[in-house]
Parts: sequence; structure tokens; C-alpha cells
Amino acid sequence: MKNLIRPSVAAMHAYVPGEQPDGADVLKLNTNENPYPPSPKVFEALGRVDADILRKYPHPSAGKLRSALAELHGVRPEQVFVGNGSDEVLALCTRAFCEPGGRVGQMAPSYSLYPVLCEIAGLACVEFPLEADFSWRVPDRLDVSLFFLTRPNAPTGLCVPLDDVRAAANRCDGVLLVDEAYADFAEDDAVGLLNECPNLMVSRSFSKSHGLAGIRMGYVLGSPELVGALDKIKDSYNTNVLSQRMALAAIEDVSWMRSNVTAVRGTRHATAKKLTERGYEVLPSQTNFLFAKVPEGVDAAELHAKLRARNVYLRHFPGPRTGPYLRITVGTDAQMERFFRVLDQA
Repeated sequence: MKNLIRPSVAAMHAYVPGEQPDGADVLKLNTNENPYPPSPKVFEALGRVDADILRKYPHPSAGKLRSALAELHGVRPEQVFVGNGSDEVLALCTRAFCEPGGRVGQMAPSYSLYPVLCEIAGLACVEFPLEADFSWRVPDRLDVSLFFLTRPNAPTGLCVPLDDVRAAANRCDGVLLVDEAYADFAEDDAVGLLNECPNLMVSRSFSKSHGLAGIRMGYVLGSPELVGALDKIKDSYNTNVLSQRMALAAIEDVSWMRSNVTAVRGTRHATAKKLTERGYEVLPSQTNFLFAKVPEGVDAAELHAKLRARNVYLRHFPGPRTGPYLRITVGTDAQMERFFRVLDQA
């Protein structure tokens, strides 16, 4: 029988997400989930859902949520696009702003989904390497139709300065999308640059700071023209009614989210200090995770395996630059105490 699969799809390597292990005894510090629950208002909203709501289609553009997000960020509703997780937003950008066979740029190392999205869309993924200390020097020109600038970056946790974001937008031939999944844990964000950079978009997620990874809800801010392009090519009903209502409830209680973010930041600082005392080289993070280089004489992959055998899950990215590091999600204080007990045993 002839091959029914598109050759490029047959040859590509799929994105590998973090493991989702089962079991009550698992300490899961590998996928940067928030260790704290979402706002109680989310569960109140869920409790108000009835059969009549479920039998109807959701609002096609998540109108109420879109308006609330516009108010939250000081933009107009037509500058907001809501997606099925920020990953859908990223995928739609490769389709809306790039011609077939075009070029997409990214920092390297960065979010490992970007090259996969490019392969799916038949686009060339062009890497712009980070410096030895994982900082990024903005090239004189970004000759791409779309550039993914992850801020703070994953897996490093570092933030490109806002002046460099502005410079990157000015030097980019196409759309500069600033992927701000972890922005609430950082010291600042790029939303304020939207008015001065017409080719700039800023994407956000409810998965991290709001503790709602399970509902798959994300959004992007940009000019009405750029947002309108995404509206043209999205699925008819790309977000469901439950996710829309829960996300709306979450941003109506931003103080709950900020309280949890403050707790994570405090634990992040304490965890970095303890790792440093144990000989790890920890990058200064502005996220809810730490990127730590293991001590001299320790093999990161072997340590990762030993911890996994003890039901402690971290993330390890093989490769010449990232191989000596482990990425550690910041949990509660109690979870991090357990992590250090197991780490010291391993």
C-alpha cells in the first residue's frame, strides 16, 4: 500500500512534553505547573454550569473573556486573541504570518516546540544562538517572517531586557512574538511596547501563574490587524465554554494569583540558595523554575535518572549546552524539602 502520510510528517520528530506520571507518591517538578490551586472563584464558576450551557456552542471568540483581558492589559478587545493554550496561538502564527517555505526565527536554546511547529507548517526554523552565559545579543537583522522571542526564556529562566526586545522588533522583517508564558513571575513584561512596535505580539498562558494548565487556555495581544489575521484562520470554536468561564473567573481574582506568585518567588529564592550551597551553578530565574548546572564530577543525566527512580521528576535536556543542567520546577516549601532530602540521598 502506498504511503498515505505526508513525507515531511513521516520524517519529523514530534514534540516531547514532560512526563505525566501517576501515583500519589510522585513529586512532579518537571513541567512547571503551579503548586498552588487556582482561585476559588474558578470552582464557583464551574459550579454554575448547567445542561443548557453545555448543549450550546461556546462564544466563537470568547467575547467576555476577550473584553476582560483587554481591560486587564489596557488594550482594546480587538487587540486580544484567545486560543486553546498559548501553543495553539504559536501554531496559528506560523500559518498566518509565513508563506510556505518561509523562515521562522528563535533563540537557541529555547522552547523545543518551535522547531516542531515549523516542520508541521513546512517552514525553516532558523536558530539565533545565545551567548555562553545564555544571554542574547540582538542581531543586526532578523530576516524572518516570524520570530519567537521567549521572555523569560525556557529552559534558562532568563529575561531579555526590554530595550533589546524593542531593538529586536525594529530589526525584525516580520512579526516578533514575545512568548511570555512566565511573565507574572518576572520583574517586568513587554505589553507596554505594543503601542510603539506595530509588528510586536505578546502571548500569555493561564497554565503557569493562574494554576490552570488543565483547561488549556492562552491568549495573545497585538494590533487589530495581526489579531484579525489569527481570527480568520482559527477553528470555528477553538475554546470551550468551561475553559472560557474558568479563565474569566481567574482574572476576576488576580489578587489570588499574585499571592501564589509571591509564594513561588520566595521558594525559588530559597531553593536557589540551597542548590548553590550544594555546588550547583544556578541561573538567576524570573520564572517558576530553576535551571541548575550540576556540580563538577556529577553527570546530570545519571542524577536525573536516580531521582526519577525515587519518584522525583525533573526535566533534563540532552545536548552540548543544556546537557549539564537540570530544570527544576519550584513547588511548595514542603515539596522542596522532600526534593532536597532525595537529592542528598542520590
